[in-house]
Amino acid sequence: MSDSPALSDIRGRIGPADVKAMRNAAARQMTLTKPPGSLGRLEDVSVQLAGIFGVEQPAIRGKAVIIAAGDHGVVAQGVSGYPQTVTAQMVRNFLAGGAAISVMARSGGVQRIVVDAGIASARLPDHPGLRNLRIGRGTADMSLGPAMSREQAVRCLEAGTVVAREVAASGVDLVATGDMGIGNTTSSAAIAAAMTGRPPGETTGEGTGRSPDELRHKAAVVARALEVNSPDPHDPIDVLAKVGGFEIGVLAGAVLGAASERRAVVLDGFISGAAALIAHGLSPMVRDYLIASHRSAEKGHRAVLAHLGLDPLLDLGMRLGEGTGAVLAMGIIETAAACLTGMATFGEAGVSGRTAGDSVMDEAGG
Repeated sequence: MSDSPALSDIRGRIGPADVKAMRNAAARQMTLTKPPGSLGRLEDVSVQLAGIFGVEQPAIRGKAVIIAAGDHGVVAQGVSGYPQTVTAQMVRNFLAGGAAISVMARSGGVQRIVVDAGIASARLPDHPGLRNLRIGRGTADMSLGPAMSREQAVRCLEAGTVVAREVAASGVDLVATGDMGIGNTTSSAAIAAAMTGRPPGETTGEGTGRSPDELRHKAAVVARALEVNSPDPHDPIDVLAKVGGFEIGVLAGAVLGAASERRAVVLDGFISGAAALIAHGLSPMVRDYLIASHRSAEKGHRAVLAHLGLDPLLDLGMRLGEGTGAVLAMGIIETAAACLTGMATFGEAGVSGRTAGDSVMDEAGG
């Protein structure tokens, strides 16, 4: 598997989570004024954050969501209920503050970085909140041949690492991944099938809303793309080039870049999950840095989560994308860190600890 000197450098920077910090954080959890395990998943998340940041008491300084947008040539096969022009229109909506992700980010104090990874329409006007990367003007139709060249796939990944590392350097500790791209659930279904070995029927979902007949057609298009291109699951760059999207490549690069800077990566749904599959294939240690925000209603997301071994924090029936699920979960992740760091221990609070029998804390728990 060949990549590039820049990608090789990033992959070399990604190490495992700090086991000592995690062990110390877990030990601290046992001394806090609560029954052990009573905060459930919050305790697990806090220990993971300790391992990511390499400190016993992690604190979250800043939050950001990288929203990458790109178009897909496969929409020519009738796999989406929306026209391709919607991608550019929604990016303008992001920048104007009218989209769901815009509202959620404002509410949660999350910085937005919108990236034009490869929108098919004319170049968008300059805007302080927009990064114009423009790897290409939409991918080719993957059902007829490769979606992009290998060179373009590498450029996507490299560009994503740069964006994420810049975000990390600005003091952001939680980096969320978000997407926009008509046709990208079709591409993600193909990536998920290629990387997990699941059949297209298990990875292809409704996307923007497909009838049963339309869903069968969509799955057939995914199967045809896999047959035509034969992407190599042992070469994630080949998978990205054959059946991926420019925005998916940028997000995969963002996962690698954030992990290389020891930042927590908060994954959104199916498209972010497909990007994480590519990043994980390139560097399995990124798994230590991934937090799955929610379980998307897209059925292919289950295959992605199972392959990565991730248990999502939320299950709200969402399937919008844009980074909405990830931003929603950031408050939970912040709270997990705050409880580990800010709660008093039994000794500090002058509260009696657990005894051999039932304690007052046990009776109050739940």
